[in-house]
Amino acid sequence: MPRPRLPLRFVLFAALAIGAALLLGLVVMTLNGLLEFYQRLVELPLWLRVPLLVATAAFAGGLGWLLWRLARPARHPAAAPVAPPVSRADVDTRIDHLRQRAVETAALEAELAELDRRRASGELYVALFGEISTGKSSLIRALAPEAAPEIDVRGGTTRQVGHHRGRLSDGRELILADVPGTGEVDGVVHEQLARDEALRAHAVVYLAASDLTRAQDAELRWLAGFGKPLLLALNKADLYDDAQRGALLDRLRQRYLAQARAIVAISAGGSERYERTLADGRREKVERDRAAELAPLLDALGALAARGTDALEPAREAAVLAEVGRRGDELARATARREAELAVTKYTRRAVVGALAAVAPGSDLLIQGALGTALVRELARIHGVAVRELDVEALLARVGLTVRNTTALVLAIAGNAMKAFPGLGTLGGGVLHAIAYGLVFDSLGHAIADTLADRASLDVADVETRVRALLAEPARERLERVARLALDAARESKSDG
Repeated sequence: MPRPRLPLRFVLFAALAIGAALLLGLVVMTLNGLLEFYQRLVELPLWLRVPLLVATAAFAGGLGWLLWRLARPARHPAAAPVAPPVSRADVDTRIDHLRQRAVETAALEAELAELDRRRASGELYVALFGEISTGKSSLIRALAPEAAPEIDVRGGTTRQVGHHRGRLSDGRELILADVPGTGEVDGVVHEQLARDEALRAHAVVYLAASDLTRAQDAELRWLAGFGKPLLLALNKADLYDDAQRGALLDRLRQRYLAQARAIVAISAGGSERYERTLADGRREKVERDRAAELAPLLDALGALAARGTDALEPAREAAVLAEVGRRGDELARATARREAELAVTKYTRRAVVGALAAVAPGSDLLIQGALGTALVRELARIHGVAVRELDVEALLARVGLTVRNTTALVLAIAGNAMKAFPGLGTLGGGVLHAIAYGLVFDSLGHAIADTLADRASLDVADVETRVRALLAEPARERLERVARLALDAARESKSDG
C-alpha cells in the first residue's frame, strides 16, 4: 500500500523554517565574531590598533565596491556616434565623380537646385500627411482658399504632391505640400513621395481623423525620424463630444509626446452628406458645409513661423543633403557593380584566349600572374580601395593553392559545360583547359568584387572562401557564359589559323 505524501505547503513551510534558522545562525555567528574582534582590538596597543583599523576599513570598502559593481544594473551600450552631417561641398564632389564615370545625375542635381530655390525664397514649407479621407484637401482649402483643390467625398483624389500658398492668422504666408495618402497611390510610390517631401519641408503636419492605427503609428514615427518639427492634428474633432475629444487627445499625447511638437484637435470643415427623413416619410440625401475650426493648428504653425525660416533651414538642408548623398552612394555602388562585371568578363575572355594559345596546356590551373594582378588592381580601382603589391601577391598565392586542390573538380565541371554546346568536344583538350581557366578567372573576379563591395578592403580569407564556393557550385548561367566565351575564342582562333 503506497505511503501517503505530505502536502506541498508543509514541505515549503519546513524548507522556509530551515532556511530562516540557518540565516539566523549565520547572523549570530557574524555578530559574535565582530564582538570578539572588537574586544581583541581594544586590548592591542595604539600603534598596532590604528593600522589594523585602516586595513580593515579598506578591505570592507573594497568588498562593498565589488559587491556594488556585481549587483548594479547593467548599463545600456552607448549609442552609436551620429554620423557627421554631409556638407554641400562633399555632395558636389560625389556628383562630380559620378559624372566622370558617365552616370546620370540629373535627378540629384534637380534636388540640389530645389534646395537652393526654396532657401532663396525664404518661404516656410509645411508638408501635410495623412491617410486617405482624413481631410487633407479640406484643410488645404481652409488654409489656402485660393488654391481650391478638388474635394471628393469618396476620398482618394490626390495623385501627386501639390503645393498651395496659404496664410496664417497673422498674415504670414506658408507653402502647403499635399502628399498623397496611403491608399491613394502605390505603396512604394507613396513612400518615395512622402520621404522626398518630408526632407524638403521645414515642418510636417500629420492629419488623423481618430485614434491612430498601427500603420498610421508607424508612418508618424517614421516621419518624426527625419528630425523636422512635427504637428499631430486630430481632424473632424466636431464629430466627438467634449469628453470623447478630451479622452482621445489625452491618449494621443501620452503616446506621441516625444514625437510631436504639438497635438491639437481641429475641424477642417469641408462638406458632408447624410440622409434625413421628411414629414411624409420620404428620405432625401443632403450635402452641407461644415464650419472650420483651425485655431489650435494655426497657433502651432504660427509659433513655428515666428522662429523664421533661417532657424529652420539648417535642419532642412542637412536632411536634403544627407538624402542626396545617400542616393549618390547608391548610384556609385550600382556603377561599381556594373563596371566590375565588365572587368570580370574582359579578363575572363583574356584568360580563355591565353589558355587556347598555350603550346602545351596542362591540367594545372594556377592563376596567371600578369592577368591575375591586373584583374585585382582594376577591381580595386573600380571600388576605390587601395591595395598593396604584397596583398595582391598573397591573394594570388592563396587562391592558387585553392585552385590546385580543386583542379579535378574544375576540369570535371568544364567537361560538363562542353556537353551543353554541340561541337565543342571536337575542338580538342585545349577548349576544356580554356573553359576551366575561364571558370577560375570568373570565380576569382566575382569573389574579389563582392569582397571589395562588402568590406571595402582586400580581405584575402574572404576572397578565398568565396572563390571556393563559386568553383564548387557554379551557377548554370556562369558556366554557359564561360563556355560560350571559349567556343567563340576557339572558332576565332581556328578561322585565323
